[in-house]
Amino acid sequence: MFERLYDTSEQAQVQFIGYASDRARYDFGIVYTNAFFGKPIVFCMQTNRSTLLDYDDLDNLTYLQKAFQLTTAEAEEVSVLMKQFIPTLSIKDQY
Repeated sequence: MFERLYDTSEQAQVQFIGYASDRARYDFGIVYTNAFFGKPIVFCMQTNRSTLLDYDDLDNLTYLQKAFQLTTAEAEEVSVLMKQFIPTLSIKDQY
């Protein structure tokens, strides 16, 4: 038995970003949504790993390392890249 927590749909904007550095190639998708307190869903198309990220999360390199299985240097690169695409958020009520 289960209890349905939510079942919603919305039109979401999706952006795909691919870039290569001296260390690695990165292919990310970003789903901009009003759900999840407005945090975009970021997924790595190479590792199938995903997480919710807001702009402030991008300064937490340990979080990025764990979320996407990155080295410290790779996490720094991803942080710089994502700061171009992840918006700063004002606090939103979710429920």
